[in-house]
Amino acid sequence: MKGIYKEFLPSSWAIDHKTVIYVIMAIFFFLGIRSYNIMPRESFPEISDTRVFVSAVFPGNTAEDVERLIVDPLEEALKGVQNLVDITSTSEEDFAVVKLEFDEDIAVDLAKQRTKDLVDGVVSGADWPTYNNAKVEPSVFEMDFSELMPILSISMVGDYPIEQMKDFAGYLEEKIEQFPEVKSVDIRGIEAFEVEVAVDVHKMTAAKISFNDIINAINNENTTISAGNIIEGGQRRSLRIIGEVEDPQELKKIVVKSEKGASYLGDLATITFKEKDITSYARSFGEKVVQLHVKKRGGKNLIEASKKIQNLIGEISENLLPKGLRLSISNDQSSITLNQVSDLVNNIIFGVILVVIVLMFFLGFRNALFVGFAIPMSMFMSFMILSFMGYTMNTMVLFGLVMGLGMLVDNGIVVVENVYRLMEKEGLDRIDAAKAGIGEIASPIIVSTATTIAA
Repeated sequence: MKGIYKEFLPSSWAIDHKTVIYVIMAIFFFLGIRSYNIMPRESFPEISDTRVFVSAVFPGNTAEDVERLIVDPLEEALKGVQNLVDITSTSEEDFAVVKLEFDEDIAVDLAKQRTKDLVDGVVSGADWPTYNNAKVEPSVFEMDFSELMPILSISMVGDYPIEQMKDFAGYLEEKIEQFPEVKSVDIRGIEAFEVEVAVDVHKMTAAKISFNDIINAINNENTTISAGNIIEGGQRRSLRIIGEVEDPQELKKIVVKSEKGASYLGDLATITFKEKDITSYARSFGEKVVQLHVKKRGGKNLIEASKKIQNLIGEISENLLPKGLRLSISNDQSSITLNQVSDLVNNIIFGVILVVIVLMFFLGFRNALFVGFAIPMSMFMSFMILSFMGYTMNTMVLFGLVMGLGMLVDNGIVVVENVYRLMEKEGLDRIDAAKAGIGEIASPIIVSTATTIAA
């Protein structure tokens, strides 16, 4: 037969070593199922972004001043960072942002760290601008779209004092943020606190003090001052004198004016520490609600994060939850993701069954099983490779597998038909027919499949 028919060496070797192939198939089957179970589930794949942003707030300055004092020094230092593709900036009144786009050869974490190192070098310079006697501190951050939207919300409901609800929300936030899958927890429904200085206009007028005098006095006392630089161990370090007010009652001791005796702020105004004006209300059946929005880290398992949080909420509800307070979970994206992935997996299984049934009418029961068996094995191998490469289980991946099933079935039908043609018309036994049948059409099938994938 070797002088007449062409063989495809990999398939011929597999036919001659059936035991080895059975072992390999069992390994792929086991690893494929394991990979399918451990792959993180998501609705859509994460978007890889290689952009890093540098923002700075410089109050009281025009766009031209912000560009000259903030943006230009930053661009001059950052244009030499490695793997940089493009750098753009936007200067507005009181605010500036510099966007750096890197190539695909560098991890965004490394690009962010290199950017931060260069920004710190610029800020430590003597020419860097200050605000309220402290240097303007730029913020370096990346944009991960998977970390923007919350994966679930925890509602805290009950007729309970707002201060205690806030304390318990902080306790929950601390516990949830300990999970490695969670990036941050945002608390909603509780307004931030602020210091209110209610000035007595009559006392202020009698002391001949203006609003600007009070504002300047508070700014001068509530500030962190740069104390220059020192060189230690061959490294330049920045020094600061921290003088920010920590206790609101300290504001009463601020001297506003001292021309004719000291005029203290506490004598001119009533100082209180209270919640900011309420701009929104949250209610559930007429009761106050405090919500915690949980955001996961990029690349982490959404399903695993949701399970851990649900277990934590269940444990706290049974053992630690104060009387009159209830916890509930809403907008859980894990259930939506599981339903989407499960529906698609069920469709794939149903599709495989339909393919086998249809093939039975044209190829017979045995041939239909040969072609149908290749489908789950190929999918398990795909799960194993995808898991090894760090991909998540999402609708895009599953749609790609569904599309690949069509080509796989087409190729299987062609191979089976050619093998049976050689058995019936050429009189070859099944081993020789399998080797020759695959050898005749292996190259055309590989080329046609490759061109389809490339297109």
